[in-house]
Amino acid sequence: MKSEISIEDETLVAAAQEIIKKRYEWERHHVSAALRTRTGEIFTAVHLEASLSRVTVCAEAMVIGKAISEGYKEFDTIVAVRHPDPDSEDNEIRVVSPCGMCRELIADYAKDCKVIIPENEGLAKTDILDLLPMRYVR
Repeated sequence: MKSEISIEDETLVAAAQEIIKKRYEWERHHVSAALRTRTGEIFTAVHLEASLSRVTVCAEAMVIGKAISEGYKEFDTIVAVRHPDPDSEDNEIRVVSPCGMCRELIADYAKDCKVIIPENEGLAKTDILDLLPMRYVR
């Protein structure tokens, strides 16, 4: 079920945008993620691009691992943003929807997590399980 984003969600998007502005590196880091825990802590991380693409680690996986490493296991909302390529005419850092593997990972670690996604000309917030119909469950 989709809903509008809150001021807290806008803060989460801004945190993701801020970390990719600081850490952007062509062909290394162009996606970042921000994660808010149920108790309000915010974690950020960037993805790790690898020359062998299947070794690349998504920003969502990085930020979930970072939060878990700090002792947090209950997650409220996550968002990912993408920095434009240097030759892109559009230079806005935009929210992106998580890839399929990240959807699975988020659902594995936080089946009640909300995800901020692009929608029409704005943003919306949805349940992770709405982005993962017919989810495989072991």
